Amino acid sequence: MVRKSTDGAFGTRLDIEIPSPMAAGSVRGRMDSVDVQLSRLLQGTADVISKAELADRLKSERPLRVKLGLDPTASDLHLGHAVVLRTLRRFQDEGHVAVLIIGDFTAMVGDPTGKSVTRPRLTKAQVDDAAQTYIQQVTKVLDPDPEKLEIRCNSEWLAQMGMDDVLRLTSHATVAQMLDRNDFSQRHKDGVAISITEFMYPLLQGWDSVMVQADVELGGTDQLFNLLMGRQLQKDEGQSQQVVITTPLLVGVNGPDLAGPKMSKSLGNYVGISEIATEQFGKIMSIPDALIDTYALHATGWTQSEVDAAVLARASGDVHPNFAKRSVARAVCDLYHGTDAGIAAEAEFDRVHKQHDQPAEMPEFELSTTGDGDLSIVKVLVAAGLSASAREASRLVAEGAVKIDGIKVETDAARPQAELRGRVLQIGRRRWVRLY
Repeated sequence: MVRKSTDGAFGTRLDIEIPSPMAAGSVRGRMDSVDVQLSRLLQGTADVISKAELADRLKSERPLRVKLGLDPTASDLHLGHAVVLRTLRRFQDEGHVAVLIIGDFTAMVGDPTGKSVTRPRLTKAQVDDAAQTYIQQVTKVLDPDPEKLEIRCNSEWLAQMGMDDVLRLTSHATVAQMLDRNDFSQRHKDGVAISITEFMYPLLQGWDSVMVQADVELGGTDQLFNLLMGRQLQKDEGQSQQVVITTPLLVGVNGPDLAGPKMSKSLGNYVGISEIATEQFGKIMSIPDALIDTYALHATGWTQSEVDAAVLARASGDVHPNFAKRSVARAVCDLYHGTDAGIAAEAEFDRVHKQHDQPAEMPEFELSTTGDGDLSIVKVLVAAGLSASAREASRLVAEGAVKIDGIKVETDAARPQAELRGRVLQIGRRRWVRLY
């Protein structure tokens, strides 16, 4: 492991552990034409502002500084986050520098993007804890070689700003400009409060681009306004404007189609990049057929030609949707757990779902973390992460979807912890946890 110390929230030191450099991907950029480089770099992207500017920068044959900001607001990264992370990895493989901004300051402000209400502010302790887990997880995707990955916390400069700095920053944007954002305009129309702090968020994110002198900034399509603010601030500060590249938002595993809600841990429709391979495989096997092609493009790490071949084979009827889904699921498992992890996860999936056996491996949950005394099954389901809420857990019990050691749970009556320890709690055929 490599230890990196950087300024954490409000000027405190945040010690970050980065896995030792792994074998780097081939650096191909300088050997290929700009058009070939653009084809690889822009695979699966949405907005590019602008392609001509990016081409000009690639022609300079210098390593570009490619920025991605992540606000550490939760502990787990999922395949939705990995869409933009994989684009950043492609830049690394072409010989460029990934500049990862851990938004330990902006996370406490709260990104208003897509929010219908003001988001509660997080504490410094919550942010710093999540920041460490983010670093550990992003290196499952990014090359951690210090020459290819620069990690910065934005409290390094934002926490040091005085009132005169803040007022100067606000002068770069107008209220009318902020209300052009769809989420702000809708809330204003609906009479829902918008705090001045939320207006500051795009400016703070944009100032990050100024401070690291980004050549390119990546983000989801919902971040386009914030990314363009970075271009504006760089221009106002006399810097070259960053190229803005957005990636699509991955629809969650429940779909039901491409218009479904985006992947989100709070919605329980996610596949975590750190989840065990069998869990990843099972979740992907549950996606609707309408999502197979988009998962092939955005979740597998396949090249565009490999994706095109898979899409064509399925569209022609040569490949059954179930087989196509299995190919995607195996590819995801291999991507995050190594070669042949997908084959092993598939065999385990079939053992459980065809032979109706318990999984050989499953997550474990320590009952004592819920406190002393008897426990209701609903409380255990929520605490163990098998259900997103008590309401959902109660419904699952009522529907007969919950089992303990294969026996259906008929009631949510409290049970002694000693009675539950060592048993396997199960929802359906995909969610399992061993209690101890």
